[in-house]
Amino acid sequence: MNTADVLIIGGGAAGLTLAAELAGSARVVVLEAERNLGVHASGRSAAVFVPSYGHGRLRDVSALSLPMLKDPEPEWFPEPLLTPRGILRLVLPGGGPSHDAMTAGQPDIERLAPGEAARLFPLIRVDRLEAASYEPGACDIDADALMQGAARKARALGARICTGAQVTDIRRTGSTWRVGTATDRYEAPTLVNAAGAWANHVATLAGVPALPIQPCRRSVAALPLPPGLGRTPFTVTAPLRWYAKTEAGRLLVSPADEDPVEPHDAHADDMVVAEGLDRFSNDTGFHVTRVETTWAGLRMMTPDGYPVTGFDPRADGFFWLAGQAGFGIQCAPGLAHLAAALLECRHNSLADAFTPDRFLAG
Repeated sequence: MNTADVLIIGGGAAGLTLAAELAGSARVVVLEAERNLGVHASGRSAAVFVPSYGHGRLRDVSALSLPMLKDPEPEWFPEPLLTPRGILRLVLPGGGPSHDAMTAGQPDIERLAPGEAARLFPLIRVDRLEAASYEPGACDIDADALMQGAARKARALGARICTGAQVTDIRRTGSTWRVGTATDRYEAPTLVNAAGAWANHVATLAGVPALPIQPCRRSVAALPLPPGLGRTPFTVTAPLRWYAKTEAGRLLVSPADEDPVEPHDAHADDMVVAEGLDRFSNDTGFHVTRVETTWAGLRMMTPDGYPVTGFDPRADGFFWLAGQAGFGIQCAPGLAHLAAALLECRHNSLADAFTPDRFLAG
């Protein structure tokens, strides 16, 4: 039997950053079902840090994450985690209200005339634009470097990270959670559910009723880079019809799909991609002649758009770290910091917005 203070199920950005936070003060074991870390949502994200992204307290979590991403500990993170990119928001017909709500009260966002927006993203049809804005503080996040650095730190501080360790059974005996895999058994008083799209599956194994966390597919198509198109900002439309950026000599376009699905190793739906590329072509005038590859990941959505971070009052020692939606990479360091505080019995008022209790009232 392998004994720990905290068992974390899930080796994506959430589980690994939490392990790095806790390992200096607790015995931590991370169980990841796949042979490699960050295989699913964490490894398939567009991974852009946008200060104004999200609503309400999510922006506070982003602000908490930023120093950790901007100035990571060089011992564990030898390469920069952030690369300046900027985000360009293109307001198409009907998109004014959503754009205004997103950018309200954000002093660093610059309003642009359609012609100015076209200089930043030359593919756009100027006649389709009603307005535009540019946020220079947005950055690409190196999600792999974030996860590998967090794993490096966690291991150096004594944590065990076990890959190929798919959980098969969970039970509570007295004050201890006992978890089995195909090859080993583990026990700890605290069990952290950071299983991403499989969070409710893990809860069910543990005998904990599910929460309203819905996996939704998000797809990306990689296109040959149009001639003469250089590095662009991360470009997104309002209303949300697609988003795009240039990367590694390709043009990446997402149809911004958010279709509810069951937890699985996600793949792009050809029809969804085709419909999204048609919208992209209509808005840009760029004729898509070839798609190099497509892929998809799963976002874990909650009814209020907030993640779930905290102990479940229905099961002693069962802690949720799930439902991060499209904020998983951007908010991972901040949520790990909040989760560690809660696990160490240090109250943080920011965490109150994310407690699982909000779905249990009544």
